[in-house]
Amino acid sequence: MFPASFDYHAPTSLSEALRLLAENGPDAKLLAGGHSLLPAMKLRLLEPGCLVDIGRIPELRGVRREGKALVIGAATLHADIATSDLVRQAAPGLATAASLIGDVQVRNRGTIGGSVAHDDPAADYPVILTALDASFVLVSRTGARTVPAEEFFIDYFTTALNEGEILTEVRVADAGDGATSAYAKLEHPASGFLVVSAGVRLERSADGRCRAARLAIGGLGGRPFRAAGAESALAGQSLTPAVIAAASALAADGSDPEGDAYAPAEYRRHLATVYAQRALEAAL
Repeated sequence: MFPASFDYHAPTSLSEALRLLAENGPDAKLLAGGHSLLPAMKLRLLEPGCLVDIGRIPELRGVRREGKALVIGAATLHADIATSDLVRQAAPGLATAASLIGDVQVRNRGTIGGSVAHDDPAADYPVILTALDASFVLVSRTGARTVPAEEFFIDYFTTALNEGEILTEVRVADAGDGATSAYAKLEHPASGFLVVSAGVRLERSADGRCRAARLAIGGLGGRPFRAAGAESALAGQSLTPAVIAAASALAADGSDPEGDAYAPAEYRRHLATVYAQRALEAAL
């Protein structure tokens, strides 16, 4: 199968990419790793008249510390995130999530920004980035804005990105001493996409009690599901196996997942409790 004809541009700066987006309007699509866009074009589900390839823009790549924040360029590859010492130290759950995406070929070509902007409900990054309370820097020709994860991921394949904007950075704030994170996932055996997954960030005080917890579950709807009941059950508690098990049992409370032939709704709810517990145990 072949896509419809299109113009191709490979800008080498962010300003040039923004200009091309503005000049071509709704007819333009950004190309990063291409794992979602190109198959849709080959199936003629999408027929953009213009592709703007942002994979060659140096300022969109790399991982760095900026004050107390971990900053990841939107065109940074999954493989680079999975192996980054900075990511492993500041957000180990994010490094784990990156290491579980697709296969070796996908991880060496796909980008965090492309995955985040596409917002597939079976993708890994939205879940762990919601748990980490990450934020996203969106730049247009008129300025920049920063959007937190819980406002960025709206519904199935729908984000807060507006026409003419480019996602340039993913930012994860330092939660302080005693903070850690983890990610656990049941993947579909055919695709590698998640069936259900759990991302967690725990903040612990010196005596080992939980200062705060953020637990996000993937696979229960069109956006990551915050397990508020489980988070409340963990807050202020000593993180014993019994406390973790009791909190994990609440992970799907308030969710209303849609089932499919592989994983019916009730099975997904059960998996949420299992993988919440696995993520919490991994974080500890």
